[in-house]
Amino acid sequence: MIPALVFPAFDPVAIAIGPFVVRWYALAYIAGIVIAWQVARRLVLRAPAAGTQEQVDDFVTWATLGVILGGRLGYVLFYRPDIIWNAPWEIAYLWHGGMSFHGGAAGVILALAWFTHRNRIPLLLFSDRITSVVPVGLGLGRIANFINGELWGRTTDVPWGMVFPNAGPEPRHPSQLYQAAMEGLILLVILQWIIRTPSLRARPGFTSGAFLAGYGVARIIGEFFRQPDAQLGFLFAGATMGQLLSIPMVLVGIWLMARSRRVAETSAA
Repeated sequence: MIPALVFPAFDPVAIAIGPFVVRWYALAYIAGIVIAWQVARRLVLRAPAAGTQEQVDDFVTWATLGVILGGRLGYVLFYRPDIIWNAPWEIAYLWHGGMSFHGGAAGVILALAWFTHRNRIPLLLFSDRITSVVPVGLGLGRIANFINGELWGRTTDVPWGMVFPNAGPEPRHPSQLYQAAMEGLILLVILQWIIRTPSLRARPGFTSGAFLAGYGVARIIGEFFRQPDAQLGFLFAGATMGQLLSIPMVLVGIWLMARSRRVAETSAA
C-alpha cells in the first residue's frame, strides 16, 4: 500500500443563502481582481508614469471582460472544440466551468491594446504595471481548483500524494498547489522585484516579457505533474495542450525582454 493523504472534504460553495450561491472559484476571481487592482493603482504612478489611477480603475472592467470572454472562448477552442459543432449554445454556460488561462491572457492583451490606444497612453509601460500583479489572481485561482478537487495531478508515490474525489483510488500529485506556488507566489515575488527596481521598470515591456516567459516556464513545469485533460490526453511528442500553448509565451516573453534592453541602451546612448 502506498501511503497517501486524504483530500480534505472542502465544500466548493463558499456562501449559500437560499437559491443564492457563491462558489470559492468565483471568490478567487473577485479577490484576485480587487487585490491586483489596488496594487496596480499605486504602481502606475511610479516613474516613468504609465497612466493615472483613474485609468487603472477604468481598465479593470475591460480586463475582467477580457478574462471571462477570452478564458471561456479559449477553453472551447483549445480544449472542447466539439462544443462548437454539437452544442454551440453551451459556449455561454459559464456556470458549467471551463476556463483557459491562455484564452484569458489573449483577451486581456486585446483589452490592453484597445484601452491604451483609446486613452493615448504607452502600451508597454501600462502593461508592465498590470502584468506585474496578475499572479495574485493566478495563485488564488489554483487554490480554488484545489478546493474544488479538480485539475488533479498524475499518480505518484511521494509521501504527500493525495487521493482526490472522482480521480480513482491512486494517490496523485496535488499539482494545483504546485502551480499556485509557481504561477502565483514565486512569479509574483519575481515580478514585484522587477517592477520596483527603477532601472528595470524604466524598460518598457521588460516586466510584461518576464511575466509571459515566467508564466510559460511555470506552466510547462507544472504540467509534468498535472493529469492531462481526459478528452485530449498527451499530444505532440508527449506534451500537453497547456505546454504547447505556453511555448509561444516563453518565446514572446524573451523577445520582449531582449527588445526592451536594446531600447533602453539606445535611449541611454
